[in-house]
Amino acid sequence: MTIVTMRAHLTDSDIRTLIKGPTEEDRAHAAHKICRCIDDAELTPEERAHAQSILAIMAQDAAVLVRRSLAVALKNSPKLPREIANKLAQDIDTIALPVIMNSPVLTDADLVAIVRACPPSKQVAVASRETLSTTVTGAVASYAVSEAVERALANDNAKFDSDGLGAALDRFSGVSAITAAMVHRNELPVSVTEKLVSMVSGELFDHLVNNHELPPQIAIDMALGARERATIDIVEQAGRQKDLGRFVQQLNLNGRLTPSLLMRGLCLGHMEFVEHAMAELAGMAHQRIWLLLHDGGPLGLKAAFDRSGLPPRLFPSFRAAIDVYHSIDRDGGVDDRIAFRRRMLERTLTLFQSIPKDDLDYLLDKLDGVAADNSRVVAI
Repeated sequence: MTIVTMRAHLTDSDIRTLIKGPTEEDRAHAAHKICRCIDDAELTPEERAHAQSILAIMAQDAAVLVRRSLAVALKNSPKLPREIANKLAQDIDTIALPVIMNSPVLTDADLVAIVRACPPSKQVAVASRETLSTTVTGAVASYAVSEAVERALANDNAKFDSDGLGAALDRFSGVSAITAAMVHRNELPVSVTEKLVSMVSGELFDHLVNNHELPPQIAIDMALGARERATIDIVEQAGRQKDLGRFVQQLNLNGRLTPSLLMRGLCLGHMEFVEHAMAELAGMAHQRIWLLLHDGGPLGLKAAFDRSGLPPRLFPSFRAAIDVYHSIDRDGGVDDRIAFRRRMLERTLTLFQSIPKDDLDYLLDKLDGVAADNSRVVAI
């Protein structure tokens, strides 16, 4: 739609009504109609300049209804000039907030300026945008009110870096809503989870350790205490580590890489953890251990087992568990992982003759937990 076509959709009275309409409602209606035509038109540079002059007149109108019509009609439009968007962002809330929350023409620099200079309602509007860069979230974390920080943290499309999350914790460490929103983010840097461990408790603590990667030493320290089975399973935590080799190395340095721990990992289907653990104990490369563990012949597994220094009495059970692992088909889905773990536990428990009673009790508890998880999935 060109300006000529646009004018065909408008009448001379539309322009006159915008300028000299008898009521604010009439002028606001004319403003909305003009904005929609401008948004739909394909404009040349000359036509665009003409359209922008019309929008500038609206932005300076004394009538709130006219300015609001402009803000609402073009809040999502890339054709709203940036300078007019910034002018509207400085207006009263009913005009500013739709533009601040939605306008694609506002830059990161514009949004940071709003966060640093504007009142809380506009800070919250910035935090409520569909997506936010780390530049903007950093400003929100450093300068905005807690409500805005919580709003941004609750949005996983808002990108936070370690500095931004750290600033939010430094300013609002005692605000439970902030720490809760942070704990429930999809991803957290290890440095942040390390801080949060000492700040949260109860369900938040459980969610943190069960859904986010912990620094190896903290995971190990927690496993050394009474929380090992009640709150955090070190094998489960291993599955969340990005650097699994380093994690098992820390376990070994702390004397935690025990035969029973490897059996737990194997029975729960955490094969990668078992591979890295045996590589660490054997002083061999992970790839080499992988080849030996998954060797179809009779000698590879035995060689890896002996090299790792695991007790000979455990080998029959270890061999049986490996065989069970290879015999179960997996497609990688959530439901499949639950079903796989259940089958893994059921089959291996029937074969074990040498597991200590405590470890057997542990595995039975795990089996109960898997059954409960499976029931919930079926119910859903």
